[in-house]
Amino acid sequence: MLSSDDFVIAALIEDGRLTTAGVNAARRRVAERPPGAPANFSVCDALVEQGLLTGRELAIARAHTTEFLFVDLGNYEINHHNASRVPRSVCESIGAFPLFIMDELVVVGMLNPLDLHAADQLRALLKCDIEAVLCEPEPLRALIARAFDMMGDSSAFSSGSGSAAIGDLELTSGREPIVAAVNQIIGQGIDLGASDVHLGPDEHELHLRYRIDGTLQPHQAPSIAAHQGMVQRLKVMANLDLTQTRRPQDGKFRFTHKGRQIDIRLSIIPTVCGENAVLRILHSGASIKGFAELGFPADATTAFERIIEHPHGMILVTGPTGSGKTTTLYTCLKRLNSPEFNIVTIEDPVEIRLPLVRQVQINHEIGMTFASALRSVLRQDPDVVFVGEIRDEETARISVQAALTGHLVLSSLHTNDAAGAVARLTDLGCPPFAINSALLCVIGQRLVRRNCPDCVVTDHPSQHLRSRFRIQDETTRWTRGRGCPRCASTGFRGRVGVYEMLRMTEPLRALVDTGASTDAIRAMAISEGMSMMWHDGLNKARLGVTTLEEVARVVALQESEPGHSSDQDSMNSGLRLKEAA
Repeated sequence: MLSSDDFVIAALIEDGRLTTAGVNAARRRVAERPPGAPANFSVCDALVEQGLLTGRELAIARAHTTEFLFVDLGNYEINHHNASRVPRSVCESIGAFPLFIMDELVVVGMLNPLDLHAADQLRALLKCDIEAVLCEPEPLRALIARAFDMMGDSSAFSSGSGSAAIGDLELTSGREPIVAAVNQIIGQGIDLGASDVHLGPDEHELHLRYRIDGTLQPHQAPSIAAHQGMVQRLKVMANLDLTQTRRPQDGKFRFTHKGRQIDIRLSIIPTVCGENAVLRILHSGASIKGFAELGFPADATTAFERIIEHPHGMILVTGPTGSGKTTTLYTCLKRLNSPEFNIVTIEDPVEIRLPLVRQVQINHEIGMTFASALRSVLRQDPDVVFVGEIRDEETARISVQAALTGHLVLSSLHTNDAAGAVARLTDLGCPPFAINSALLCVIGQRLVRRNCPDCVVTDHPSQHLRSRFRIQDETTRWTRGRGCPRCASTGFRGRVGVYEMLRMTEPLRALVDTGASTDAIRAMAISEGMSMMWHDGLNKARLGVTTLEEVARVVALQESEPGHSSDQDSMNSGLRLKEAA
C-alpha cells in the first residue's frame, strides 16, 4: 500500500527534483538503519540526510501533494505559552505544536497532518477543533524544544529557587527547567547574533531583550517565577556568590553552543524588583575579518595598512561606547600578529582571545590599572602594545612615551571625532611636541545598520534630509529595508562602520604646535585630504548599504561641519590655516 511519502517522492521525480537512482540510494540507506536513527526513519528522511533535498523543499512538496497549508515558522512570532496546552512528550512523539489559539479553533503545526491518530489525540487534549498545517521539520522541533524549555512548569521553576537546589543543577544534564531555560536564552541570543542579553524583572513580569545591531529587541521570556532560579543558575555558571543578592557582581564563563565555545561576560545588579542580569556575548578571534569587511573605504584601507606597518608610533581609534573601536583595533592586531612580533595587550576586560598575543586583564582590586600594567608590559620587550583605553593622565603619558621609545601603540579614546583626539591628549597632560612626534593617525568611527538584503525597496529621502546632506543630484536610487521576518521587521540586518581618518602631516603638526582649536585642526585635516565621517556615511547610503536616516541618526552633523557649510568654504578655511602655519 502506497504511503503519502510515496506520492511525494513520485511527484518530485516527475518534476525533475529527484532521480530514481537517488531514491534507490535513500531506500538502501533506510534498509541499513544508520546508527542513532529514529524508529520511524523514512526514505524522505534519508533524502534530506544525503543532501538530495532540503527539509524546506520536502515540506513544501508534501504540502503541495497533500493539499495542506505550509506555514513557514520563521515568519511568525509563536506564543511559547501555548506549550501549556499539550504535554511535551506528546508534542515530541507526534511532531506537533499548537501555533495559534482562537476561540473554538487551534491551528496546529504538524510534520504529518495525514496522521489521523495524532490529530484525534490533539483534539482530545485541546478539547476543541484543530486546523492542521504542515511545517518544516527542524524549525518545528526547535520551536517545541524552545517553548517547553523557556516556559517549563511554574512549580518546577520555583523548586529551583533555593541555593541548594541550584547547587545540584550544576551537575545535571541540562534538561531541568531552570537549566534548559538559561541554555535556550543564551543559545537564542547567539543564533540571533546579539551582542547582549538583558534579563530584568518588573513587579509581575520578567523581560527578556536582545541587543541586535545596536538596538534592544524584546522577546518572549519565562514566567516571573523562573527569575530567581535563573539568576542563581547564572551565578553558578560564572562562579559568583549565591548568597549575595544586595551587591553588584561581575563574572564570566564559557558556554558551548552547537559545538562552539562562546565566552560570556555576566553583570548582575540589585534592583527594587530583584536582580537584573546582563550577559555580554563575546566573539572569538575567528570572527575578526579584514578592514574591507568592517566597511573601511578603499583608499583609507590602503593608507591605514601602510600606517600600521610603522615600527613605532601611536594609532588611536575614537568614538563613543559601542561604536566598534575594539573590533577595529583587534583587526589591526590580527593583521600584525605573527611569530616575529611580540604583541602584548592590556584590557578591561579581555573580550577576544587571539593566539600568540599576550593578553593582560586589568584588576583594580589588587591595584593593577592600565598605567601600572603598562609599566610592567614595557619591560616585556614588546613590539606592539595595545592599551584598551586611555582614561587618565598617567596612562596617556606612558602610552605616548612608549610610542616615542620604539613601540607601536594602539589604543582608543572617547571623543566625538578624530580631530578631538589631539585636544583630549593635551587635556591629559601630553605636551604638543610629544603628540606630534608620537601620533601617526586617528580613526573616528560609528556603526550604522545595514539594509536587509531580503526586503530592500526603493526609498525617497525627505527634502529635509537632502538639504541636511546638501544633496543636489536626483539620479541616485536610494534604498531601504521594508521589513521582513529575517530582519525582525526592522528593515536592517547587520552593521557596518562609517569612518574618518586623520593622518598627521607636517602642516597639521605645525598647527598642533601652536595649540590650535579642534575646529582649526579639523579644517586643516580636511584640506589635507581627510574625508569626514558623514561623507563616508553618505557614500554608503548612495550605494544602498544603509539609509540617510540611519546616517543622520548616528553621525550628528554640527552647524560648523561641511554638511552645513559648503565643501568649498571648508577647503578655503583649511587652506588659510595651512598658509598661516
